[in-house]
Amino acid sequence: MTEKAHPHALENALARLSASLNLLETTVARRLENELSLADLEEELAIMQDDRSRLALELDAQLSRANALEKARDEVLRRLELASGEIEAVLGAASAGGG
Repeated sequence: MTEKAHPHALENALARLSASLNLLETTVARRLENELSLADLEEELAIMQDDRSRLALELDAQLSRANALEKARDEVLRRLELASGEIEAVLGAASAGGG
């Protein structure tokens, strides 16, 4: 089995080696791309989790503010009703006394 006996053996071996190296390069490139893609996704997830936390805090603050405004509104309505009743009583007394 000399080179003369198999003149194309070296060429075939080099072709197979080249194909194997190409496959290896493609596999490594895909693996790196997937890892980069995974890293990008993990970073995006972390950003989204931070946004979610921030939004949850803002929502809690707005709900507290809405509750405080609702209580203030109820107090204003109560006072308006009280004042309205007193004004009606004064006007009724004035009408009865003057009429």
